[in-house]
Amino acid sequence: MKLTGSQIIVESLRKHEIYVVTGIPGGSNLPLYSALHESGIEHVLARHEQGAGFIAQGMARCTGKPAVCLATSGPGATNLVTALADAKMDSVPIVAITGQVSLPYIGTDAFQEVDMFGLSLSITKHSFLVKKIDELAGIMRDAFYIASSGRPGPVLVDIPKDIQNQVIEIDSIPEPRPLPGHSKPDDREIIKIAEAINKSKRPVIYPGGGVVISGACAVLREFAEKTSVPVAVSLRGLSSFYHDHPLYMGLIGMHGNVSTNMVIDEADLVICIGARFNDRTTGTTSGFCPNARIIHADIDSSEIDKIRRSDMAVTCDAGVFLEMLMPHVEHTNRSSWLARIDELKKIHDAGINLPPQHPVEIIRTISRCAPKDSLVATDVGQHQMWVARTYPFTVGRTFLTSGGLGTMGFGLPAAIGAALADRSKTVICFSGDGSILMNIQELATLADLDLNVKVIILNNGQLGL
Repeated sequence: MKLTGSQIIVESLRKHEIYVVTGIPGGSNLPLYSALHESGIEHVLARHEQGAGFIAQGMARCTGKPAVCLATSGPGATNLVTALADAKMDSVPIVAITGQVSLPYIGTDAFQEVDMFGLSLSITKHSFLVKKIDELAGIMRDAFYIASSGRPGPVLVDIPKDIQNQVIEIDSIPEPRPLPGHSKPDDREIIKIAEAINKSKRPVIYPGGGVVISGACAVLREFAEKTSVPVAVSLRGLSSFYHDHPLYMGLIGMHGNVSTNMVIDEADLVICIGARFNDRTTGTTSGFCPNARIIHADIDSSEIDKIRRSDMAVTCDAGVFLEMLMPHVEHTNRSSWLARIDELKKIHDAGINLPPQHPVEIIRTISRCAPKDSLVATDVGQHQMWVARTYPFTVGRTFLTSGGLGTMGFGLPAAIGAALADRSKTVICFSGDGSILMNIQELATLADLDLNVKVIILNNGQLGL
Protein backbone atom coordinates (compact mmCIF):
# COMPACT_ATOMS: atom_id res chain seq x y z
CA MET A 1 0.00 0.00 0.00
CA LYS A 2 1.09 3.55 -0.68
CA LEU A 3 1.18 5.90 2.32
CA THR A 4 2.53 9.36 2.98
CA GLY A 5 4.78 9.91 5.95
CA SER A 6 1.91 11.59 7.75
CA GLN A 7 -0.35 8.60 7.14
CA ILE A 8 2.36 6.31 8.51
CA ILE A 9 2.43 8.42 11.70
CA VAL A 10 -1.34 8.22 12.06
CA GLU A 11 -1.43 4.47 11.46
CA SER A 12 1.37 4.04 14.00
CA LEU A 13 -0.67 5.97 16.56
CA ARG A 14 -3.61 3.64 15.94
CA LYS A 15 -1.38 0.57 16.32
CA HIS A 16 -0.33 1.87 19.74
CA GLU A 17 -3.95 2.52 20.74
CA ILE A 18 -3.62 6.29 20.82
CA TYR A 19 -7.12 7.69 20.56
CA VAL A 20 -6.49 11.25 21.78
CA VAL A 21 -3.64 13.60 20.87
CA THR A 22 -3.12 17.20 21.89
CA GLY A 23 -1.21 20.01 20.28
CA ILE A 24 -1.20 23.05 18.01
CA PRO A 25 -0.85 23.05 14.19
CA GLY A 26 1.72 25.09 12.30
CA GLY A 27 3.45 25.28 8.96
CA SER A 28 5.78 22.33 9.46
CA ASN A 29 3.23 19.85 10.80
CA LEU A 30 0.24 20.70 8.61
CA PRO A 31 0.61 17.49 6.55
CA LEU A 32 0.25 15.50 9.79
CA TYR A 33 -2.84 17.48 10.73
CA SER A 34 -4.34 16.77 7.30
CA ALA A 35 -3.86 13.06 7.91
CA LEU A 36 -5.32 13.34 11.41
CA HIS A 37 -8.45 15.01 10.07
CA GLU A 38 -9.88 11.79 8.63
CA SER A 39 -8.29 9.41 11.14
CA GLY A 40 -10.93 9.22 13.86
CA ILE A 41 -8.28 10.14 16.45
CA GLU A 42 -9.55 12.94 18.71
CA HIS A 43 -7.44 16.07 18.63
CA VAL A 44 -7.44 18.42 21.62
CA LEU A 45 -6.45 21.93 20.59
CA ALA A 46 -4.29 23.32 23.40
CA ARG A 47 -3.71 27.05 23.65
CA HIS A 48 0.03 26.73 24.16
CA GLU A 49 2.41 23.91 23.30
CA GLN A 50 3.58 23.72 26.92
CA GLY A 51 -0.05 23.19 27.85
CA ALA A 52 -0.23 20.41 25.25
CA GLY A 53 2.81 18.75 26.80
CA PHE A 54 1.27 18.83 30.26
CA ILE A 55 -2.12 17.62 28.99
CA ALA A 56 -0.27 14.63 27.55
CA GLN A 57 1.49 14.20 30.89
CA GLY A 58 -1.85 14.21 32.70
CA MET A 59 -3.08 11.39 30.49
CA ALA A 60 0.15 9.40 30.86
CA ARG A 61 0.42 9.86 34.62
CA CYS A 62 -3.12 8.54 35.11
CA THR A 63 -2.91 5.57 32.78
CA GLY A 64 0.77 4.64 32.88
CA LYS A 65 0.68 4.45 29.08
CA PRO A 66 2.39 6.83 26.64
CA ALA A 67 0.41 9.88 25.57
CA VAL A 68 1.11 12.05 22.53
CA CYS A 69 1.54 15.79 22.00
CA LEU A 70 2.15 17.63 18.74
CA ALA A 71 3.91 20.86 17.80
CA THR A 72 5.26 22.56 14.74
CA SER A 73 8.90 23.48 14.19
CA GLY A 74 10.83 26.33 15.78
CA PRO A 75 8.90 28.13 18.52
CA GLY A 76 6.18 25.49 18.57
CA ALA A 77 8.72 22.79 19.35
CA THR A 78 10.71 24.89 21.82
CA ASN A 79 7.52 25.59 23.75
CA LEU A 80 7.47 21.85 24.54
CA VAL A 81 10.88 21.93 26.19
CA THR A 82 9.66 22.52 29.75
CA ALA A 83 7.05 19.75 29.55
CA LEU A 84 9.66 17.33 28.17
CA ALA A 85 12.16 18.17 30.91
CA ASP A 86 9.42 17.79 33.52
CA ALA A 87 8.47 14.36 32.14
CA LYS A 88 12.13 13.27 32.15
CA MET A 89 12.55 14.22 35.82
CA ASP A 90 9.33 12.47 36.89
CA SER A 91 9.61 9.40 34.62
CA VAL A 92 6.47 10.08 32.57
CA PRO A 93 6.03 8.30 29.20
CA ILE A 94 5.07 10.83 26.53
CA VAL A 95 5.85 10.89 22.81
CA ALA A 96 6.27 14.38 21.38
CA ILE A 97 5.95 14.58 17.59
CA THR A 98 7.30 17.82 16.19
CA GLY A 99 7.34 19.14 12.66
CA GLN A 100 10.66 20.28 11.21
CA VAL A 101 11.57 22.33 8.16
CA SER A 102 12.18 20.27 5.02
CA LEU A 103 15.46 18.38 4.84
CA PRO A 104 17.19 20.71 2.29
CA TYR A 105 16.60 23.66 4.62
CA ILE A 106 17.97 22.11 7.81
CA GLY A 107 21.07 24.02 8.90
CA THR A 108 20.30 27.12 6.81
CA ASP A 109 18.58 29.16 9.55
CA ALA A 110 15.34 28.75 7.63
CA PHE A 111 12.14 30.31 8.88
CA GLN A 112 11.05 28.61 12.13
CA GLU A 113 14.05 26.28 12.14
CA VAL A 114 15.50 25.10 15.44
CA ASP A 115 17.75 22.10 16.03
CA MET A 116 15.16 20.39 18.18
CA PHE A 117 17.02 17.09 18.07
CA GLY A 118 20.15 18.62 19.60
CA LEU A 119 18.19 20.82 21.97
CA SER A 120 16.24 17.91 23.41
CA LEU A 121 18.99 15.36 23.99
CA SER A 122 19.51 16.16 27.68
CA ILE A 123 15.81 16.47 28.53
CA THR A 124 14.40 13.35 26.88
CA LYS A 125 14.96 9.66 27.31
CA HIS A 126 15.63 9.49 23.56
CA SER A 127 15.29 11.75 20.52
CA PHE A 128 14.89 10.99 16.82
CA LEU A 129 15.35 13.15 13.72
CA VAL A 130 13.75 11.31 10.81
CA LYS A 131 15.86 11.65 7.65
CA LYS A 132 14.47 8.80 5.52
CA ILE A 133 10.82 7.95 5.09
CA ASP A 134 11.55 4.21 5.03
CA GLU A 135 12.77 4.53 8.63
CA LEU A 136 9.69 6.37 9.89
CA ALA A 137 7.45 3.42 10.79
CA GLY A 138 10.24 1.73 12.73
CA ILE A 139 11.12 4.94 14.54
CA MET A 140 7.52 5.44 15.61
CA ARG A 141 7.40 1.89 16.97
CA ASP A 142 10.72 2.40 18.79
CA ALA A 143 9.57 5.73 20.26
CA PHE A 144 6.65 4.13 22.06
CA TYR A 145 8.78 1.20 23.20
CA ILE A 146 11.49 3.45 24.64
CA ALA A 147 8.97 5.71 26.37
CA SER A 148 7.34 2.72 28.12
CA SER A 149 10.14 0.28 28.89
CA GLY A 150 12.37 0.28 31.94
CA ARG A 151 12.23 3.64 33.64
CA PRO A 152 9.58 5.50 31.60
CA GLY A 153 10.29 8.86 30.05
CA PRO A 154 9.66 11.29 27.18
CA VAL A 155 10.71 10.61 23.59
CA LEU A 156 10.89 13.24 20.85
CA VAL A 157 10.32 12.42 17.16
CA ASP A 158 11.26 15.37 14.93
CA ILE A 159 9.90 14.90 11.40
CA PRO A 160 10.75 17.21 8.46
CA LYS A 161 7.81 18.47 6.43
CA ASP A 162 8.96 16.84 3.20
CA ILE A 163 9.16 13.45 4.95
CA GLN A 164 5.56 13.94 6.07
CA ASN A 165 4.50 14.57 2.47
CA GLN A 166 6.65 11.91 0.81
CA VAL A 167 4.90 8.74 -0.45
CA ILE A 168 6.27 5.24 0.07
CA GLU A 169 5.14 1.73 -0.76
CA ILE A 170 4.84 -0.18 2.52
CA ASP A 171 3.57 -3.68 3.25
CA SER A 172 2.24 -2.96 6.73
CA ILE A 173 2.70 -0.83 9.82
CA PRO A 174 4.78 -2.80 12.32
CA GLU A 175 3.09 -4.08 15.45
CA PRO A 176 4.11 -2.51 18.79
CA ARG A 177 7.21 -4.01 20.33
CA PRO A 178 6.32 -6.11 23.39
CA LEU A 179 7.72 -4.71 26.60
CA PRO A 180 10.47 -6.81 28.16
CA GLY A 181 9.84 -8.65 31.39
CA HIS A 182 11.44 -7.20 34.50
CA SER A 183 14.81 -8.66 35.38
CA LYS A 184 15.14 -10.17 38.83
CA PRO A 185 18.02 -9.66 41.23
CA ASP A 186 19.96 -12.62 42.55
CA ASP A 187 18.14 -14.50 45.33
CA ARG A 188 21.22 -14.18 47.51
CA GLU A 189 21.00 -10.39 47.36
CA ILE A 190 17.32 -10.51 48.33
CA ILE A 191 18.01 -12.88 51.24
CA LYS A 192 20.81 -10.63 52.47
CA ILE A 193 18.49 -7.61 52.36
CA ALA A 194 15.72 -9.54 54.12
CA GLU A 195 18.11 -10.56 56.90
CA ALA A 196 19.07 -6.91 57.43
CA ILE A 197 15.38 -5.95 57.66
CA ASN A 198 14.62 -8.80 60.08
CA LYS A 199 17.49 -7.78 62.39
CA SER A 200 16.72 -4.06 62.28
CA LYS A 201 15.29 -2.42 65.40
CA ARG A 202 14.30 0.96 63.91
CA PRO A 203 13.63 0.53 60.17
CA VAL A 204 11.75 2.93 57.88
CA ILE A 205 10.37 2.33 54.37
CA TYR A 206 10.94 5.26 52.01
CA PRO A 207 8.85 4.73 48.83
CA GLY A 208 8.89 7.04 45.82
CA GLY A 209 7.17 7.42 42.49
CA GLY A 210 8.59 4.11 41.30
CA VAL A 211 6.18 2.25 43.59
CA VAL A 212 3.20 4.02 41.99
CA ILE A 213 4.56 3.56 38.47
CA SER A 214 5.07 -0.18 39.00
CA GLY A 215 1.59 -0.66 40.49
CA ALA A 216 3.17 -2.00 43.67
CA CYS A 217 1.02 -0.17 46.23
CA ALA A 218 -0.81 -3.31 47.40
CA VAL A 219 2.34 -5.36 47.91
CA LEU A 220 3.96 -2.39 49.68
CA ARG A 221 1.13 -2.48 52.19
CA GLU A 222 1.51 -6.25 52.67
CA PHE A 223 5.24 -5.82 53.18
CA ALA A 224 4.87 -2.98 55.70
CA GLU A 225 2.20 -4.83 57.67
CA LYS A 226 4.13 -8.11 57.78
CA THR A 227 7.32 -6.42 58.99
CA SER A 228 5.67 -3.67 61.10
CA VAL A 229 7.86 -1.08 59.40
CA PRO A 230 6.56 2.53 59.21
CA VAL A 231 6.32 4.29 55.84
CA ALA A 232 7.58 7.82 55.06
CA VAL A 233 6.92 8.91 51.46
CA SER A 234 8.55 11.27 49.02
CA LEU A 235 6.45 13.86 47.20
CA ARG A 236 6.16 11.53 44.19
CA GLY A 237 5.52 8.65 46.56
CA LEU A 238 2.31 10.22 47.86
CA SER A 239 -0.61 7.89 46.99
CA SER A 240 1.71 4.85 47.24
CA PHE A 241 0.45 4.09 50.76
CA TYR A 242 -2.82 4.40 52.60
CA HIS A 243 -3.24 7.82 54.18
CA ASP A 244 -5.15 6.52 57.20
CA HIS A 245 -2.95 3.48 57.86
CA PRO A 246 -1.35 3.35 61.35
CA LEU A 247 2.08 2.74 59.76
CA TYR A 248 1.83 5.84 57.56
CA MET A 249 4.06 8.73 58.68
CA GLY A 250 3.46 11.17 55.85
CA LEU A 251 5.77 13.32 53.78
CA ILE A 252 9.53 13.29 54.24
CA GLY A 253 11.99 16.11 53.57
CA MET A 254 12.18 19.87 53.84
CA HIS A 255 8.42 20.33 53.46
CA GLY A 256 7.50 17.16 55.33
CA ASN A 257 6.28 16.51 58.84
CA VAL A 258 8.76 17.29 61.60
CA SER A 259 8.10 13.95 63.25
CA THR A 260 8.75 12.08 59.99
CA ASN A 261 12.17 13.66 59.64
CA MET A 262 12.93 13.02 63.31
CA VAL A 263 12.07 9.35 62.79
CA ILE A 264 14.38 9.17 59.78
CA ASP A 265 17.12 10.73 61.91
CA GLU A 266 16.72 7.97 64.54
CA ALA A 267 16.31 5.07 62.11
CA ASP A 268 18.92 2.32 61.90
CA LEU A 269 17.77 1.14 58.45
CA VAL A 270 16.15 3.01 55.54
CA ILE A 271 14.57 0.91 52.78
CA CYS A 272 14.39 3.20 49.75
CA ILE A 273 12.12 1.78 47.01
CA GLY A 274 11.72 3.54 43.68
CA ALA A 275 12.84 6.91 45.03
CA ARG A 276 15.78 9.25 44.56
CA PHE A 277 17.72 10.82 47.41
CA ASN A 278 17.11 14.28 46.01
CA ASP A 279 17.97 17.50 47.82
CA ARG A 280 14.33 18.27 48.74
CA THR A 281 14.34 15.02 50.72
CA THR A 282 17.82 14.87 52.20
CA GLY A 283 18.94 18.45 52.69
CA THR A 284 22.65 18.10 53.36
CA THR A 285 23.28 14.53 52.26
CA SER A 286 25.87 13.83 54.93
CA GLY A 287 23.34 14.66 57.63
CA PHE A 288 20.51 12.53 56.22
CA CYS A 289 19.71 9.45 58.34
CA PRO A 290 23.25 9.49 59.76
CA ASN A 291 22.79 6.37 61.89
CA ALA A 292 21.06 4.22 59.27
CA ARG A 293 22.19 1.63 56.80
CA ILE A 294 20.69 2.20 53.35
CA ILE A 295 18.90 -0.36 51.18
CA HIS A 296 18.14 1.06 47.73
CA ALA A 297 16.00 -0.61 45.05
CA ASP A 298 15.49 1.27 41.79
CA ILE A 299 14.79 0.26 38.21
CA ASP A 300 17.39 2.79 37.00
CA SER A 301 20.91 1.68 37.84
CA SER A 302 22.19 5.25 37.45
CA GLU A 303 20.24 6.26 40.57
CA ILE A 304 22.06 3.76 42.78
CA ASP A 305 24.80 5.52 44.80
CA LYS A 306 24.32 8.70 42.74
CA ILE A 307 23.56 10.90 45.74
CA ARG A 308 23.52 8.77 48.90
CA ARG A 309 25.76 5.74 49.06
CA SER A 310 23.85 2.55 49.81
CA ASP A 311 24.94 -0.42 51.89
CA MET A 312 22.84 -2.87 49.85
CA ALA A 313 21.30 -2.16 46.46
CA VAL A 314 19.48 -3.87 43.62
CA THR A 315 18.54 -2.61 40.17
CA CYS A 316 14.98 -3.80 40.01
CA ASP A 317 11.35 -2.84 39.48
CA ALA A 318 9.75 -1.86 42.79
CA GLY A 319 7.00 -4.47 42.55
CA VAL A 320 9.41 -7.28 41.69
CA PHE A 321 11.66 -6.27 44.58
CA LEU A 322 8.81 -6.35 47.12
CA GLU A 323 7.36 -9.60 45.78
CA MET A 324 10.75 -11.29 46.07
CA LEU A 325 11.30 -9.98 49.59
CA MET A 326 7.95 -11.08 50.99
CA PRO A 327 8.73 -14.79 51.57
CA HIS A 328 12.00 -13.94 53.35
CA VAL A 329 10.95 -11.20 55.78
CA GLU A 330 9.57 -12.12 59.17
CA HIS A 331 6.53 -11.06 61.16
CA THR A 332 8.23 -8.78 63.64
CA ASN A 333 7.04 -7.03 66.77
CA ARG A 334 8.36 -3.50 66.66
CA SER A 335 6.03 -2.07 69.30
CA SER A 336 8.76 -0.06 71.03
CA TRP A 337 9.81 1.60 67.75
CA LEU A 338 6.21 2.37 66.81
CA ALA A 339 5.60 3.75 70.33
CA ARG A 340 8.60 6.04 69.89
CA ILE A 341 7.17 7.26 66.57
CA ASP A 342 3.82 8.01 68.23
CA GLU A 343 5.71 9.96 70.88
CA LEU A 344 7.52 12.03 68.25
CA LYS A 345 4.22 12.74 66.49
CA LYS A 346 2.70 14.05 69.73
CA ILE A 347 5.73 16.21 70.44
CA HIS A 348 6.31 17.69 66.99
CA ASP A 349 3.06 17.46 65.04
CA ALA A 350 0.46 18.55 67.55
CA GLY A 351 -2.49 20.08 65.72
CA ILE A 352 -3.03 23.82 65.79
CA ASN A 353 -6.31 25.64 65.41
CA LEU A 354 -6.55 27.33 62.04
CA PRO A 355 -9.24 29.75 60.88
CA PRO A 356 -11.80 28.24 58.46
CA GLN A 357 -10.51 30.38 55.59
CA HIS A 358 -6.93 29.13 55.96
CA PRO A 359 -5.86 27.19 52.83
CA VAL A 360 -5.21 24.04 54.87
CA GLU A 361 -8.78 24.08 56.17
CA ILE A 362 -10.10 24.77 52.68
CA ILE A 363 -8.19 21.72 51.39
CA ARG A 364 -9.58 19.58 54.23
CA THR A 365 -13.12 20.76 53.52
CA ILE A 366 -12.78 20.01 49.81
CA SER A 367 -11.39 16.53 50.56
CA ARG A 368 -14.47 15.79 52.67
CA CYS A 369 -16.85 17.01 49.95
CA ALA A 370 -15.15 15.43 46.93
CA PRO A 371 -15.64 11.81 45.84
CA LYS A 372 -13.07 9.58 47.54
CA ASP A 373 -11.63 8.42 44.21
CA SER A 374 -11.05 11.95 42.89
CA LEU A 375 -7.87 12.66 40.96
CA VAL A 376 -5.87 15.54 42.41
CA ALA A 377 -3.47 17.77 40.49
CA THR A 378 -1.44 20.66 41.84
CA ASP A 379 0.73 23.41 40.51
CA VAL A 380 3.99 24.23 42.29
CA GLY A 381 4.50 26.38 45.34
CA GLN A 382 3.14 26.77 48.83
CA HIS A 383 -0.27 25.43 47.90
CA GLN A 384 1.42 22.28 46.57
CA MET A 385 2.96 21.56 49.96
CA TRP A 386 -0.31 22.30 51.79
CA VAL A 387 -2.03 19.74 49.56
CA ALA A 388 0.80 17.21 49.93
CA ARG A 389 0.64 17.47 53.72
CA THR A 390 -3.15 17.55 54.01
CA TYR A 391 -5.09 15.77 51.25
CA PRO A 392 -6.05 12.09 51.90
CA PHE A 393 -5.13 10.67 48.49
CA THR A 394 -6.61 7.40 47.31
CA VAL A 395 -3.90 4.83 46.65
CA GLY A 396 -2.72 4.57 43.03
CA ARG A 397 -2.27 7.03 40.19
CA THR A 398 -4.41 9.67 41.87
CA PHE A 399 -1.94 12.48 42.63
CA LEU A 400 -0.45 14.52 39.79
CA THR A 401 2.25 17.01 40.68
CA SER A 402 5.50 18.27 39.22
CA GLY A 403 8.13 16.80 41.51
CA GLY A 404 11.64 16.90 40.12
CA LEU A 405 11.41 20.00 37.93
CA GLY A 406 8.90 21.92 40.06
CA THR A 407 7.06 23.52 37.14
CA MET A 408 4.60 26.29 37.84
CA GLY A 409 1.80 26.01 35.27
CA PHE A 410 1.72 22.21 35.46
CA GLY A 411 -1.55 21.79 37.33
CA LEU A 412 -4.34 23.02 35.05
CA PRO A 413 -3.28 21.27 31.82
CA ALA A 414 -2.33 18.11 33.76
CA ALA A 415 -5.81 18.10 35.28
CA ILE A 416 -7.31 18.39 31.79
CA GLY A 417 -5.22 15.40 30.71
CA ALA A 418 -6.35 13.40 33.75
CA ALA A 419 -9.98 14.16 32.94
CA LEU A 420 -9.43 13.05 29.33
CA ALA A 421 -7.87 9.81 30.58
CA ASP A 422 -10.75 8.99 32.92
CA ARG A 423 -13.94 10.91 32.24
CA SER A 424 -15.75 9.07 35.04
CA LYS A 425 -13.65 10.71 37.78
CA THR A 426 -13.81 14.12 39.37
CA VAL A 427 -10.51 15.96 38.89
CA ILE A 428 -9.49 18.65 41.35
CA CYS A 429 -6.75 21.12 40.46
CA PHE A 430 -5.25 23.09 43.34
CA SER A 431 -3.30 26.10 42.15
CA GLY A 432 -1.78 29.24 43.57
CA ASP A 433 -2.21 32.88 42.68
CA GLY A 434 1.12 32.75 40.79
CA SER A 435 1.03 29.30 39.24
CA ILE A 436 -2.45 29.60 37.75
CA LEU A 437 -1.23 32.48 35.56
CA MET A 438 1.49 30.36 33.96
CA ASN A 439 -0.90 28.34 31.77
CA ILE A 440 -4.19 30.12 32.42
CA GLN A 441 -4.93 30.09 28.68
CA GLU A 442 -5.79 26.38 29.04
CA LEU A 443 -9.03 27.43 30.74
CA ALA A 444 -10.23 27.95 27.16
CA THR A 445 -9.27 24.35 26.36
CA LEU A 446 -11.15 23.18 29.44
CA ALA A 447 -14.21 25.19 28.42
CA ASP A 448 -14.13 23.63 24.95
CA LEU A 449 -14.00 20.11 26.37
CA ASP A 450 -16.52 20.61 29.20
CA LEU A 451 -14.66 18.16 31.45
CA ASN A 452 -15.30 17.46 35.13
CA VAL A 453 -12.43 19.56 36.49
CA LYS A 454 -12.68 21.75 39.58
CA VAL A 455 -10.04 24.48 39.85
CA ILE A 456 -9.26 25.79 43.35
CA ILE A 457 -6.99 28.84 43.56
CA LEU A 458 -5.40 29.39 46.97
CA ASN A 459 -4.28 32.99 47.20
CA ASN A 460 -1.38 33.64 49.53
CA GLY A 461 -0.83 37.08 48.04
CA GLN A 462 2.63 36.26 46.75
CA LEU A 463 4.72 33.71 44.90
CA GLY A 464 4.97 31.90 48.21
CA LEU A 465 6.84 28.81 49.37
